[in-house]
Parts: sequence; structure tokens; C-alpha cells
Amino acid sequence: MGKFNKLTPEEAHILLDKGTEPPFSGEYNEHSETGVYVCRQCLNPLYESHSKFTAHCGWPSFDDEIPGCVLRVYHTNDPRTEIQCANCHGHLGHVFSGEHYTPKNTRHCVNSLSLKFIPIKEFKDEYDIAVFASGCFWGTEYWFNQKEGVISTRVGYAGGNVENPTYRQVCAGDTGHAESVRVIFNPNKITYEDLVKLFFETHDPSQRNRQGPDIGHQYRSAIFYTSSEQKAMAEKYRDILNNQGINVATEILPLSVFYPEQDPHHQKYYEKKGDLPYCHIYQKKFP
Repeated sequence: MGKFNKLTPEEAHILLDKGTEPPFSGEYNEHSETGVYVCRQCLNPLYESHSKFTAHCGWPSFDDEIPGCVLRVYHTNDPRTEIQCANCHGHLGHVFSGEHYTPKNTRHCVNSLSLKFIPIKEFKDEYDIAVFASGCFWGTEYWFNQKEGVISTRVGYAGGNVENPTYRQVCAGDTGHAESVRVIFNPNKITYEDLVKLFFETHDPSQRNRQGPDIGHQYRSAIFYTSSEQKAMAEKYRDILNNQGINVATEILPLSVFYPEQDPHHQKYYEKKGDLPYCHIYQKKFP
């Protein structure tokens, strides 16, 4: 998505120019309220407050990120590992290991100016997560990114039995995973029902273990629900299509874990390419 918050010159210096704020100057250095830290530029959730700890280094420190929301970037001319927002690629800071501050032995050293804190009640009111699979995840992601109220998307894998699979492993077809997309959305602006409708309207749910020219179990149609309400909504629209004579092959399964694809080449592929999906076409099926 290209809908980003306007940054102050100080914020742009950090997020866009990869600057560093002076130590002990940031508003979140000693912050301890319960909630979630999101990207200041695009509001992508990054860190939960329970992962924050005091490292006495002068910058907010976290020993874990929200899975799939932070990218690690290695530069040949820098011994440190840069961390970026996985959604907008804004610069956050650097990550270190081997310092033994916490049992996880990891420290994300983050600039306060890269972050915005949202108290837990407000976060639960404004954020929700959905996971869908409908063939090649490039095309699936494309259509969700068009909708107002979608905060961020991330392509990856779900439904299989291999931990942290690679793209090559999943394409080989023996991990059990489906190419999937995790959608973080604001339910006050777009409902889960809206997302389910869009899911069914942008692919052919009657195709089993394929979508268009892409053939294999990894390209199957699936909805991975995170609550009983999501399950009921998915079943509702599956049944509507079945009653219309469409033999729906979509699996409706509980989400156990979502593994994000780590190569940024795959994220927002069609936005970068400036093209349209080859096997995901919008066809209105519901009123």
C-alpha cells in the first residue's frame, strides 16, 4: 500500500534516511505501558510491549518482534544488521544477538521516532488479522492491498508441517503449506466479512489444488481462521456459493502458525512490477 502517514523532518531522517536519534532522547526509551508499538509511517504492528526490556543503551529495546512484521537487512559494508518495517521498509534501527540481556539473547535497538505506541484496548479495537490462500500469493496480496482499511499485508505460508519453510521448499510441493497472505486490517473501516467476500470474488474457489496455470497443493484455496466468528463467516459464504451451484473446494481451517516469506522480492510483487495478476481476476459474486 502507498498510503503512508506524513512524516516530520526528524521522523523522515530516521525512517527514510536511515538516521539515528541521540541516545536517551526518545519518548519510548523508558516507556512501559501495555500495548503495541507500530510503524510511525504505515502503522504496521512491530512489537508487543511484553517484549520490551531495559538495556540501558539509550534506545527502546525489544527481544522479539511480531512474526513477519520486521525485516532483517544485511549490508556488506556494515557489521550490524539493519531492521526495517516489513510493510513500508522504513528504517527502525539494528538487531544484535549474543548480549544475554534476556533468555532470547536478542536485542532490537529501535529509534523512538520510528515507532508509534497504541495502548492495548485501542489496538484491539482498531486491528485484526486474517489469513487467506488462493493460489499464487502475489495475486492474492494484490487484491487485498486495494482495499481501504487494510493496514498491511505479508505473503508467506500456512497449513503445512515444515517450520520456517523457504519459497523453494514450498514450490517443491512437499511441505504441506499453502502460499498465503496475512492481512492486518482495521475492522472499523473494513470488516472481516468484506475480506471474505473479496477472497471468494478474486479467484476460482472451485479449483482444487491449483489456481489457473499454477498447479499443486501449495496453490490450494484456503481460509485460516483465528476465531469462531471468522470460521462462521467463512462457512457462510462457502455455503452461499455451494447453493449457487459452485462446488467450492476452499478449505476452512484454524490458523496454527503463519510463516512470512523473508525475501522482500515477493512482498507486494505486482505493485513493484506495475502489472496485474495473471490468475486472480475480480468477478462480483455477492450483492
